[in-house]
Amino acid sequence: MSVPLVFDGKVVIVTGAGGGLGREYALAFGERGASVVVNDLGGDIKGGGKSSDAADKVVEEIKAKGGKAVANYDSVEDGEKLIQTALDAFGRIDIVVNNAGILRDRSFGRTSDLDWDLIHRVHLRGSFMVTRAAWNHMKNQKFGRIIMTSSAAGIYGNFGQANYSAAKLGLLGLANTLAIEGQKYNIHCNTIAPTAGSRLTETVMPPDLLESLKAEYVAPLVLWLSHDQCQENGGLFEVGAGWIGKLRWERSQGCIVRNKNQGMFPETVRDQWDNICDFTNATKPANINESLATLVEVLSRVETDEGIAPNPTSAMATAASGISPLEAVGQKLPESTFSYSQTQCILYALGVGMSTKDDDHLKFLYEGHEDFSCLPTFGVIPSQAAMMDGGLGSVPGLNFDFTRLLHGEQYLELFKPLPTSGTLTSQARIADVLDKGSGAVILLDVHTYSGKELVCYNQYSLFIVGAGGFGGKRTSDKAMSTVAHPNRTPDAVMTDTTTRDQAALYRLSGDWNPLHIDPSFAAMGGFKSPILHGLCSFGFAARHVLKQYANNDASRFKSIKVRFVKPVLPGQSLQTEMWKEGNRIHIQCKVKESGAVVLSGAYVDLHAAADGSPQILPEAGGLKSELVFAEIGHRIKDLGAEMVKKVNAVFGWEITKGGNTAAQWTIDLKTGAGALHKGPYSGKTDVTITVSDDDFMEVVQGKLNPQKAFFAGKLKVRGNVMLSQKLEVILKDYAKL
Repeated sequence: MSVPLVFDGKVVIVTGAGGGLGREYALAFGERGASVVVNDLGGDIKGGGKSSDAADKVVEEIKAKGGKAVANYDSVEDGEKLIQTALDAFGRIDIVVNNAGILRDRSFGRTSDLDWDLIHRVHLRGSFMVTRAAWNHMKNQKFGRIIMTSSAAGIYGNFGQANYSAAKLGLLGLANTLAIEGQKYNIHCNTIAPTAGSRLTETVMPPDLLESLKAEYVAPLVLWLSHDQCQENGGLFEVGAGWIGKLRWERSQGCIVRNKNQGMFPETVRDQWDNICDFTNATKPANINESLATLVEVLSRVETDEGIAPNPTSAMATAASGISPLEAVGQKLPESTFSYSQTQCILYALGVGMSTKDDDHLKFLYEGHEDFSCLPTFGVIPSQAAMMDGGLGSVPGLNFDFTRLLHGEQYLELFKPLPTSGTLTSQARIADVLDKGSGAVILLDVHTYSGKELVCYNQYSLFIVGAGGFGGKRTSDKAMSTVAHPNRTPDAVMTDTTTRDQAALYRLSGDWNPLHIDPSFAAMGGFKSPILHGLCSFGFAARHVLKQYANNDASRFKSIKVRFVKPVLPGQSLQTEMWKEGNRIHIQCKVKESGAVVLSGAYVDLHAAADGSPQILPEAGGLKSELVFAEIGHRIKDLGAEMVKKVNAVFGWEITKGGNTAAQWTIDLKTGAGALHKGPYSGKTDVTITVSDDDFMEVVQGKLNPQKAFFAGKLKVRGNVMLSQKLEVILKDYAKL
């Protein structure tokens, strides 16, 4: 069985908890350790009358099962009184379930002012008043979970329920905004649209159906959305009869119905109506920014006279339909070869700022040097040929305007030092295609070989402006991720000034894009002058790390990952900030003159020095989990006392490989300022977790849910099983991997 969800120490208020769904929620929370405020006015289905009986009975039920509960009989319009009851009885408020409701069904023409106002006062205003009263308490404690109760009538409409439908959809809009405003305070707000037997549904459902739609089939979703493990925020869920589904908006590609400097006419709308309502290649905007991105694209097209589409498909639909992940993913580009001599290695080193004025640069600039070497980041050069020789344009499913292509991110990994001359062969493949709404991202994997030996691997992340909205996925487990740098002052900073001719020199290594040398072409791209290649800044940053932490030993270079943020102008100074964490060097590169960040989320991984100093990043066959525990060790050193307060436990880890125990770790977050031990532990652990090296990494990276791993037997727990709920504090809040 998976690790149970508990609510020990949490205080929840459930409105309308005297019966039906609210009663079921209150009982479920009480059974799992929460302190419950049972609110119910005790009125009838239409909002009339008042009684304390309903709330009192539920409180008695909770207490009879060993739980903690108090009753509240106030109207939800008196939200402050409800929250004060929680504070007086239990000292805090963590969870608000807005469930109270009434019905006054009338056909629209017969709906009175009172019918309309009373429904809105109870459902919409009542939820607002209770939530507002709890909001600042949740902000101050950096935790809150809020549930809004909508309905199918609010989402789809229902005859005779105009007042109820309007209020229920209003709750969804309120919840969406609270999800945005509360995010940074760890306040999550989600909306449910339950279908269950209750006094509100008995008027619109037959008795046999009501019997099968039990309230107990809704409560588990409410409890999960209210738990501190749940990171869902801003979701809308339909739930009933043991089924749960998540809803999201879908929007047609639409159609532009005006041209530049011309009017817009109803006749044009009529003529394009089928296209406006065509949901082929529909988009799924997830937030207001993605929604507005379409209008930005519309304005751009109108200004460039790409207005009214002359064919049945709109201009935006045509742009989006040019991207087809099903066709593109897995496609291989034509194999390419790259022959070079020592001259190209030297030319590249000069292109990324090396100079004979620095004696330790000579090994990369003089072929007669006893340690003549090729700079590791030269590994991007042979891989470019696979992309720049027109191969990308021949891939089925990738029909886009190449003038809209931007280089978003780059990953390079070396498997051996690059030879200083020779012929390399590169094989490129479309690893994935992502839909970012305002554009598409193409992940291009390139493996480069010397003969049959793999020399290096590159992953290009290419962003195509305006090519999104084709309904594809937004993330990929195939993407090499960026990593935020530690939150402290850099351990080292190195600055180099680029020359006015830096881009002109770098382009001789193979990137011939005129954007980097032709002023008129740069102006077409919106730049005042030609800009430096992103991969040139990439080379500057990498050699800064190599000099600072590897004594310019190219053999110690393992890999580098960067995100390109802003352009650099030749002549500006590049400043690389570095943070050492084991053998990983986090980096951030800025333009010194402006402070603008040009490379972010970046890092360089180094092999351990040959003198036998400990290596945290494992070689092939080593343990990948070593890096995670090393990072946890750094966090304990910096934040141990804070972690001890949050966790207060000793965790033992047994990492296995091939079925055998390969490493043992102990994380002591119970005494002093915390400590990390490797190897057998003489003390007593509160909980010991056994997991394979591979499965451990899957859990850390969020690819494997710990509860599912436990249920599947991949993660075994001995001792206090409930402490495993605090793993997120250790693995996510502090590891930052």
